Amino acid sequence: MTRTASLLASAVILLVPLSSARAAMPEAAAALFEAKTVAARDTALSTLEAAAPKDPASAYAAGAGEFFTALELLASGLHRHGFESPQSFMLPLMRLPVPDNPNPEPLTYEQFRAILVGFRDRLEKSAATLGSVPADADIGMAIDLTRVGIDLNEDGAITPDESMAAIMASLSRGGGAPDDAAPSLTFRFDRADGYWLQGYAEFLMAQADFWLAHDFRSTFDGSFHMLFPRAKLPLQDILVPPSGDMGSSIFSSEWRIADFISLVHLVNWPVIEPERRQAARRHLLEMIRLSREDWKAIRAETDNDREWLPGPQQKGENPLTGLEVGEEQVEAWLATLTMAEDLLEGRLLLPHFRITGKGINMKRFFDEPKPFDLVLSITGPAIAPYLESGKILTSDDFDQIQRQFGGAGFLTFALWFN
Repeated sequence: MTRTASLLASAVILLVPLSSARAAMPEAAAALFEAKTVAARDTALSTLEAAAPKDPASAYAAGAGEFFTALELLASGLHRHGFESPQSFMLPLMRLPVPDNPNPEPLTYEQFRAILVGFRDRLEKSAATLGSVPADADIGMAIDLTRVGIDLNEDGAITPDESMAAIMASLSRGGGAPDDAAPSLTFRFDRADGYWLQGYAEFLMAQADFWLAHDFRSTFDGSFHMLFPRAKLPLQDILVPPSGDMGSSIFSSEWRIADFISLVHLVNWPVIEPERRQAARRHLLEMIRLSREDWKAIRAETDNDREWLPGPQQKGENPLTGLEVGEEQVEAWLATLTMAEDLLEGRLLLPHFRITGKGINMKRFFDEPKPFDLVLSITGPAIAPYLESGKILTSDDFDQIQRQFGGAGFLTFALWFN
């Protein structure tokens, strides 16, 4: 895998850590992470959820299992309706390598919203369960990611080509169905990694809530045949070409490029659930808090045992990323968290390339929601209501942080660090 691609895979798939005290892994946790069927996995998860209130290791494993099932709810909903991944970083929730479905069911706007709601609500359950694990819990579980997976095609089985490692390998190649040629990836997940996973749950909830805050029916009706070409969407018969002419990614054919332009043009969404847009900001702030907790816990570690996210004191290249983490990168990341928090709290304003002397108050953007128009936000008119005078983020501020990440680049570390 290339560094950036493998990290993008880990960020979108959000590979979950999982737990147990040094004493012994709960038997149900082993069953959960090595299950070959959905039924066996769900039985183990129910056992862990029942034990979670009294056992931190079971709570940790249950929260991870709930995260997996959130991904599975999304994947199965997409598969049911014949989803074809756009293979684009611009649609991060839509990068799961869902297998082809030759007989997809029709999809309506209401059904798509229901898929997002189910995904988001299961993530919330996962975050709450992980949040119940005490900060001082002695967690440590070695997990082989070639043996942990989700049911991508709704057949009730969890096969090697549906493992986290296989899905990551598929994403690193640019999408398409995963295969069983994934490299062995075994990590020992500890208490710090629980904060990492919980933070990613908050990040995905923010994305889902932002979509659900708006009525995006026009975007669905006018462009989603790009994602669900055989699901009987309104313009399927007019705009979807024969299967052999469809191309594999957004920019691989004229029709996909045209539909992507339509999608961007149609992002003019009225607000219908303002509380969800407000919640999106809270999720992002919680993600920032959890990332700080994560690095506090990582820096306190004294071992160096197959670390998912190592600290500066844990030397050696990470087998997933090929990178080592130094104190300079950690300090730069903590500075990035402060910058992001200041933006979300309105203490720092986001600049716009057309406007001088004022910046965008992102707290008001979320908390005082108005219709979201993507094109007019880029060109300027839609962000006018959120402009204020004050301290504005400068390119020098961000460039200074970027330089501290070195050759691998800010984005590579950001996707890994969360």
